[in-house]
Amino acid sequence: MADNRENAGLDQALLERLYVRLEKPMFNVVYRWVWNPDEAEDIVQDAFVRVWRARERVDVTTVEALLYRTALNLASNHRRARRVRGWLGLDDVEEVASRRPSTEQALDAEQTRARVRAAVEALPEKLRRVVVLSEYAELSYAEISAILGVPTGTVGSRRNTALRQLGEALGGLEESTS
Repeated sequence: MADNRENAGLDQALLERLYVRLEKPMFNVVYRWVWNPDEAEDIVQDAFVRVWRARERVDVTTVEALLYRTALNLASNHRRARRVRGWLGLDDVEEVASRRPSTEQALDAEQTRARVRAAVEALPEKLRRVVVLSEYAELSYAEISAILGVPTGTVGSRRNTALRQLGEALGGLEESTS
C-alpha cells in the first residue's frame, strides 16, 4: 500500500494544468451529449469539482480517464433528467420558439445539424460514447479504452459499428446538401 501512496492524491497545480489542457476537449464531448453550450460548460466544471472533492483518493496516473468518465456520467444523468422534465412539460418552450432561421441557407444548415444530431442520439449509448470521444475529443483508442474501461479492440469495433450506423442513417445527406 505504501508504494501506491505516491500515485494517490491530486494537488491543485496538477488539477489546474489538467483543466487548461482538457477543458475544451471535454466540453466538445459533453456538448455532443447535451447539445447545450451552457449546460455542457456546467457539467465539465462539475466533473472537475467532483474529482477535486475526491482528490485524496484519486490516482494521478488515471485522473484523465476519471475526469472524462465523470463528465460522461454527469452528462448522461443530465440527459435523463431533462427527458423527465420534458415529459412533465417543464422544458423552456420560448427557447425553441425563438430559433428562427433568417435565410433559407440557415434553415438548410439547421436541418442538416438536426439530422446529424438525431443520428448520433439514436446510437446505443455504448456506441455514442465511443464516437463522441473519438470524433469530437479526438482521443486515441487507448485513451478511450482507459476512460470507458473496455479493451482497445472493443473501442475500435464500437467505433466502426457506430460509423457504419451513422453512414446508413445519414446516407442521403451529401445529396441533400449540394
